[in-house]
Amino acid sequence: MTKLTIPATGALDLVSLGALVHRLDPGIIPFRKATECSIHVSGGEFNVAANLSDCFRLNTAIVSAMVDYPIGDLIAERVRAAGVRPFYKRFAHNGVTGPNMATVYSDRGLGVRAPVVFYNRANEAAGRLAPGDFDWEAIFSGGVRWFHSGGIFASLSETTGPLIIQAMQAAKKAGAVTSFDLNYREKLWGIWGGSDKAREILGQIVSYADVLVGNEEDLQKGLGIQGPEVKAASALDPAVFLGMIDDVRAKFPSVKVVATTLREVNSTNRHRWSAVAWVDGQAVQAPTCDLEVFDRVGGGDGFASGFFYGLLSGATPQEAVTLGWAHGALLTTTPGDTSMVTLEQVRAFASGGSARIQR
Repeated sequence: MTKLTIPATGALDLVSLGALVHRLDPGIIPFRKATECSIHVSGGEFNVAANLSDCFRLNTAIVSAMVDYPIGDLIAERVRAAGVRPFYKRFAHNGVTGPNMATVYSDRGLGVRAPVVFYNRANEAAGRLAPGDFDWEAIFSGGVRWFHSGGIFASLSETTGPLIIQAMQAAKKAGAVTSFDLNYREKLWGIWGGSDKAREILGQIVSYADVLVGNEEDLQKGLGIQGPEVKAASALDPAVFLGMIDDVRAKFPSVKVVATTLREVNSTNRHRWSAVAWVDGQAVQAPTCDLEVFDRVGGGDGFASGFFYGLLSGATPQEAVTLGWAHGALLTTTPGDTSMVTLEQVRAFASGGSARIQR
């Protein structure tokens, strides 16, 4: 089995391809009673690039659509603030039908009341992106160590999946590691393709991936991998996930790493949290901790970015999964979808640090 080999240097440590969105967050107030909202800039693929730049101090970039109107200006400003280099295809806004930068609405819930998330992705500019829109040779020309994309972007239209495939092919040619977060969203796929089309497109993409992020449901619904006979003892039991790895490898021999978070939700604000990864034939699991959750959105991307950082920095598989686990946990303690913590805080928590005051 070929092992994961990461380029030692490159002008960019990671390039992400995906949609940029803005999330309106009224806090614990349900939307139908909201009078004000915070605005968070997000996107599954962008979150990884932003976390790796802002917290982990790597050089990252985002390839995406940008609309020239005030919401686009707001999003572009946040991208700059995170230190992420943008490669945009720009669109004019006609003032009536768009195209638009997608909106996500998400209250935080509280206690026994779960968070509620819904979308307005009508005429989203990112869904118009297609093969040929970007000069991948130029983007990769200075050297790129890692390329990342995800299933939400793949689900937006009939052209976004082929664009990811084109980018993956270019990344492979440039010598970069390729990763894909399955992030299977039934509602998004159901609008134009359904589950059969999802498995077809995602299967084509994953055939180019070195690193795969996704839980048992993602593997089953997104890739058609059958679950094993074994039953999980709890949501924190990795047995079912690890039992599917042989089938993943048989179907997608390019995949060298598969990882996912493990979460047991006791209430909206109290979770049990762990993570598991299979790296070059070795299964490793993070510790388990109790989370006091402030805002859970982005926790999975927080894990992925910390895990990728570990691998990019030469950490062992065990160290990498623990760094991802620690960063994902800390990300849920702050508002918004991207990291507000420091590398020192992540390393301290990963090493068994406590929440005692730091002076």
